[in-house]
Amino acid sequence: ATLLTLTRNRGAATYAQTLQNIPETQVTTLDNGLRVASEESNQPTCTVGLWIGAGSRHENEKNNGAGYFLEHLAFKGTKNRPGAAFEKEVESMGAHLNGYTSREQTAYYIKALSKDMPKAVELLADIVQNCALEDSQIEKERGVILQELKEIDSNLVDVTFDYLHATAFQGTPLARTVEGTTENIKSLTRADLASYVDTHFKAPRMVLAAAGGISHKELVDAAKQHLSGVAFAYKEDAVPAVPRCRFTGSEIRARDDALPFAHIALAVEGPGWAHPDNVVLNVANAIIGRYDRTFGAKWLMVSPYLQNQSSRLATLAVEHNLCHSFQTFNTSYSDTGLFGFHFVSDPLSIDDMMYCAQGEWMRLCTSATDSEVKRAKNYVRNAMVAQLDGTTPVCENIGSHLLNYGRRIPLEEWDARISAVDARMVREVCSKYIYDKCPAIAAVGPIEQLLDYNRLRSAMYWIRL
Repeated sequence: ATLLTLTRNRGAATYAQTLQNIPETQVTTLDNGLRVASEESNQPTCTVGLWIGAGSRHENEKNNGAGYFLEHLAFKGTKNRPGAAFEKEVESMGAHLNGYTSREQTAYYIKALSKDMPKAVELLADIVQNCALEDSQIEKERGVILQELKEIDSNLVDVTFDYLHATAFQGTPLARTVEGTTENIKSLTRADLASYVDTHFKAPRMVLAAAGGISHKELVDAAKQHLSGVAFAYKEDAVPAVPRCRFTGSEIRARDDALPFAHIALAVEGPGWAHPDNVVLNVANAIIGRYDRTFGAKWLMVSPYLQNQSSRLATLAVEHNLCHSFQTFNTSYSDTGLFGFHFVSDPLSIDDMMYCAQGEWMRLCTSATDSEVKRAKNYVRNAMVAQLDGTTPVCENIGSHLLNYGRRIPLEEWDARISAVDARMVREVCSKYIYDKCPAIAAVGPIEQLLDYNRLRSAMYWIRL
């Protein structure tokens, strides 16, 4: 009975109380420029990670894929800890290691017991400073990555979004994939990988983030002990400048009538991470919503539930059988972004689905209402809080925020920004980014029915009398 009461009381906390009870994020900058940031809680576990401002955007045509290759090698041993010793040490801690590489970031993180935080920092420091890069491991992982590339080619969602980047940012680093080309993976050498680390893994580009039952002072002490040796780029030209990636309104079509469904993505240029318009665009995306035929499928036989959704586009999709699924996205980078939608449909439904989706965009620009904006703001708030459930998402939030914004933005500040959005702002901001703009389009599969680019471009505005 006591346990149930405690559970009920915990669940009764209001949204405002939840925002106010979040611990403060403490940040300390070491002498070499590396930032140490943490959020302390009473959790028995912690997540510690290194977030590095380097990804495929920082690669060139010849070494594209180097960052992804390094991710595969990161946990295969260091100069101080050969592969077997490294794995044994991690297993003795009962820890879980993971990492990822994106177009602008690389991350390596460990989830472990709170008492093992200093050891986790030591392991992370060893990974980024002393990765073994053994020839035998390089050849082994080369084969693994080549197999992964084949699997990625069969994932049409990933293929479509890679094509979208290729056409939207053609001729720039953002056009290249994170995984690199097959030719590059086959030809990258140990020297190429070592050069990538030496060039980009600099202290001012790194954030050591932690969340859970840890002490910020102990985290800083561990960072000083193990990460003070990370090089500091004293001169502006010590780290190559990243060129601005100019957006281009264009299209890529990869027609394959043997495939059962068409994948279509359409996007306009969005703002960079730190731009205040991002909050408004996220609310606009929540108005359009997302849909999948599997949502509530069990109700189809007994209820018109799916035909009465708050998303107008989802309602149209159900009523007219327009698509199998659709999603909106607002992908941000340091100085640009992609704001758009992606859908999967039968070959004969492409035109109708595109017409309805672009019509929803035009409606956002001209007649978004207060009631749907209010609903969308609540959805964004809920998603914002739900993403911070656990030490690992909190740690990732800290690390990525410091790289993207230069600080961790508190949830109370995010909530205030969301609260300030109204229907007029949605109409104005959507008009700024969408109305009469040249879109980038990527289409894969049986896409014969997809109208030509000029027709799709003409649907980016309404002639109003």
